[in-house]
Amino acid sequence: MVAGMLVFMKGDTSMEEKVVSILNEMAEYLSVAQMKKLQEVMLKNFSEKVVEKKQISNEEYLAMFIAAKSIEGCSKRTLLYYKSTIETMLKEVTISIRKITTEDLRQYLADYQKRNNCSKVTVDNIRRNISSFFSWLEEENYILKSPMRRIHKIKTNQQVKEVISDEDIEKLRDHCNCKRDLAMIDLLYSTGIRVGELVNLNISDVDFEARECVVFGKGGKERRVYFDAKAKLHLKSYIESRKDDNPALFVTLDSPNDRLKISGVEIRIRQLGRSLNLTKIHPHKFRRTMATRAIDKGMPIEQVQKILGHSQIDTTMQYAMVNQSNVKASHKKFIS
Repeated sequence: MVAGMLVFMKGDTSMEEKVVSILNEMAEYLSVAQMKKLQEVMLKNFSEKVVEKKQISNEEYLAMFIAAKSIEGCSKRTLLYYKSTIETMLKEVTISIRKITTEDLRQYLADYQKRNNCSKVTVDNIRRNISSFFSWLEEENYILKSPMRRIHKIKTNQQVKEVISDEDIEKLRDHCNCKRDLAMIDLLYSTGIRVGELVNLNISDVDFEARECVVFGKGGKERRVYFDAKAKLHLKSYIESRKDDNPALFVTLDSPNDRLKISGVEIRIRQLGRSLNLTKIHPHKFRRTMATRAIDKGMPIEQVQKILGHSQIDTTMQYAMVNQSNVKASHKKFIS
């Protein structure tokens, strides 16, 4: 019973002995429930005194959290999102982290949504980041209980997300004026990889014979993805046309031909879409399109999950709800 409490008292032998002595002495007179309550009260009071001695600032807590997430394998992009979200909250809620209450955070989220006129999805993303921060503080015994526990997921309307039609894919291919863009579109469309995975690929990662390549997804998880014959031909043609010696699979068009960045892919894909008057063409839409096509053609959802690199099948299931034409066809086949 005393083990959790002693985490706060390492190095203070006299305090440990006093706590153990008190609990042992009271065990004879109190029920199990009362003993647990006594431990909770002592834990709260002693831990407050110890943490106060350390005088850890809000900024130091945040720095430790970001360091922990970095070690866990979070990407730089994710770490920046965590940092900016929590920093913004701490600028508004200026009291010590250990004194922040559920009401403080609930009011902050309400004010944030009203002030920025943002969607429920955006606010829920912020809620999730702040919740991760306080959950970590609780796990590390810096606070007794996360004030975010009673602030639950914000219900949002599930919108049907569009995919790229076969006709529009062909338009994008026909409109490419360089081999790189054509190879890039085909690889995105046939593999469903994330844009971050695309830009990290090296030529050596691609196995043209097996028509597959190794990518590293979120958290550094390695997986194999597969491309079709069309992507193979266009990739080989693009690589053979290059004059540089950069190991990256995709590079900038201008010298010194640096590795292409995420922003470079996003800008180029959006430019291609706008030039054809196609709405909301972006890299992730190719991923969604590939997953939807696979599900519509009968690929088991577990295999789609594997290809996309999702850790939770619920994430993959979102793609199964995208195209209602598949549902209508199944209804006609099995019920009508």
